[in-house]
Amino acid sequence: MGKLVLEMPDELLEALRLPPEERVMRLRRELAVRLYQKGLLSFGKARELAGMEKWEFYDLLGKEGIIRHYDLEDLQDDLKTLERMD
Repeated sequence: MGKLVLEMPDELLEALRLPPEERVMRLRRELAVRLYQKGLLSFGKARELAGMEKWEFYDLLGKEGIIRHYDLEDLQDDLKTLERMD
């Protein structure tokens, strides 16, 4: 599995108006939302990057005013969920 490490200069990290313990989580969520918004990540993968449950990520997208895309991957996930409910 590949791993991406993002390095940021200390002055940029200090410029973030976030408590240090929230920085990584918030940056992951911001990145996930923007990549989803631009169509670069599916809902499921963006949610995974954000480290959130499905409904939490739906809520976050709503708060950010992001229109929800519904693609083939989403349909397949929903069909799997329905199969498990039988």
